[in-house]
Amino acid sequence: MKALHIAASGMAAQELNVEVISNNIANMRTTGFKRQRADFQDLLYEKLRRPGASTSDTGTVVPVGIEIGGGVKTAATPRVMSQGDIAGTEKELDVAIRGEGFFRVRLPDGRTAYSRDGSFERDSVGQLVTVDGYIIEPGVTIPDDARSISISSEGLIQAFTGTETEPIDLGTIDLARFVNKGGLESIGDNLFLETPSSGPEQVGTPGSEGYGSLEQGYLELANVNPVSEISDLIAAQRAYEMNSRVISAADEMMSSTANIR
Repeated sequence: MKALHIAASGMAAQELNVEVISNNIANMRTTGFKRQRADFQDLLYEKLRRPGASTSDTGTVVPVGIEIGGGVKTAATPRVMSQGDIAGTEKELDVAIRGEGFFRVRLPDGRTAYSRDGSFERDSVGQLVTVDGYIIEPGVTIPDDARSISISSEGLIQAFTGTETEPIDLGTIDLARFVNKGGLESIGDNLFLETPSSGPEQVGTPGSEGYGSLEQGYLELANVNPVSEISDLIAAQRAYEMNSRVISAADEMMSSTANIR
């Protein structure tokens, strides 16, 4: 009976939907996390009577056909790249992006990754790095005697060193944006990679046209709304239950047919 396979595809789709929602909820406190959603499409149809088919020699046609769907499939799990809330941390190397753009991160293999997580640190030689030790491009080294480090909304990093009474420029933080930021590939650790779908990076200065500004002493929180996620979870659970009841009903119908004497 086709209903068994159709309902099974519905259960599989809702199971994946619950997995996506659970990942969103698990990352509610992950800095710069962007929530995902599951998009679905219906499967191919078996056409028992095609709409528009001729029914007579005089040219009459079928106004409405008979089509039996094959179920549902997961089409994509796109990320929702909306702005998350900005929270203060009082840490001078924490930086949030307000608006468009990603921090550019140099991976150990030489590739450039992208992140909205601005919880930066200094490594053993004073370079500005992520919490995993990856260098923030284009590369900034902060002297050992640097004090009162400031990061402007345009990405300029300054600090007082030694007995200097005027701050010195240490470097800048660039931002990258993409034509289709939803096409970036997630690799974990709050990092994304460029793909043919995202298009090439477009590097610019924070605060310039098309790029967000930087906020020192702040971090961007995840854009997960707990209320909507729980609501979606309940809806997915109910859809799963209804598909399981369809399987039970189809099984009872098959059992009744088998017991006919």
